[in-house]
Amino acid sequence: MPIITSSPSGNLRLSELAPHFIQSEIRAMSVACSDVGGINMAQGVCDTDPPHPVVEAAIEAIRSGQNIYTRLDGIAPLRDAIAQKFASFNGLSVDPNTQVLVTSGATGALNAALLALLNPGDECVVFEPFYGYHVSTLHSMRIAPVVVELTAPEFALDLDRLRAAITPRTRAIILNSPSNPSGKVFTQSELEALAEVAIEHDLFVFTDEMYECFIYDGARHISIATIPGMAERTITISGFSKTFSVTGWRLGYLAASERWLPAIGYFHDLIYICAPSPMQHGAAAGLLQLPHSFYTDLAEEYQGKRDAICASLTRAGLTPSIPTGAYYVLADATAIPGADAKQKARKLLADTGIAAVAGSAFFASDAAGVNPGENLLRFCFAKKHPELAEACRRLDAYGVSGS
Repeated sequence: MPIITSSPSGNLRLSELAPHFIQSEIRAMSVACSDVGGINMAQGVCDTDPPHPVVEAAIEAIRSGQNIYTRLDGIAPLRDAIAQKFASFNGLSVDPNTQVLVTSGATGALNAALLALLNPGDECVVFEPFYGYHVSTLHSMRIAPVVVELTAPEFALDLDRLRAAITPRTRAIILNSPSNPSGKVFTQSELEALAEVAIEHDLFVFTDEMYECFIYDGARHISIATIPGMAERTITISGFSKTFSVTGWRLGYLAASERWLPAIGYFHDLIYICAPSPMQHGAAAGLLQLPHSFYTDLAEEYQGKRDAICASLTRAGLTPSIPTGAYYVLADATAIPGADAKQKARKLLADTGIAAVAGSAFFASDAAGVNPGENLLRFCFAKKHPELAEACRRLDAYGVSGS
């Protein structure tokens, strides 16, 4: 059989977008970690055990024949449970029949919402440090991400910087609170200021609240949709991957005005048909059966994990920025040899068997090509206790040996 080669001037060629995308550094480090049998603190896989009711309800759904397509917006018991959760936890009143969509992960929710509400050539503000998948998703739809830097070390919102970034092409803001990778939790005053800008400029806000249950040091999670004037313009996105430790189930959800939900649902149906049916039953059981103490215990457990990894990073000479939410920590990697953050991450993996992610994956390079994340590494502490303890032991030894 003859080999057909691609020609830049022929029809057999990559799309205009494809040559500009490479495998995410998170995925690349996960592969590198697997190759050496290391401890993967690069990817937020959350390999802790899921709650028993969630697993058992999914298994029972499979056995009882719940293996076919659901409605495009999800099964009624799950939509009802999500609406109840929004009311009790987020303080947000939504109609489960017209304002809730069960999605194939939070990524599926964002993908469908962007397709439904924004156009190629529009601009969308993202805050730095940012989650790379948000930016890449915007690029994939030919929507221009406009990066607005948060002020370290607290990653505070600079309102003047935000206002300066808005142009006539700006249509939306992506908000991630608690944030991946920084653990930033936006305060009430910051959210009110952001809401004022969104209303003034008539902008959508896509808010990724996946880590809303992972809150530390007395911080409080606030959904921006609860601020007056924001419900109609906000797409509130969350999911079960992290809270229930089922990242492989690909199960998320969103709430939006009934003005927008039919179009968002159309694009989710077009790409995914529906979220996985048995897993929807498992998630519904989790929301309906797990006590409030499950969530408070979860936050307490992960604050302990955060404290443990941050203490070891400090002893290793990798000073961390202490997160108040999510389960990631950015650490100063200046002491690790390497020309850039990618080299530093691979050096740490070679020396300790611990995989972290280059901080440059979460920052944009400036006009001179300088990336603020080149001396940072991101560590995920969503690990089982024995594996986290071993990672801490290795970091302690690394500090003693001289990083």
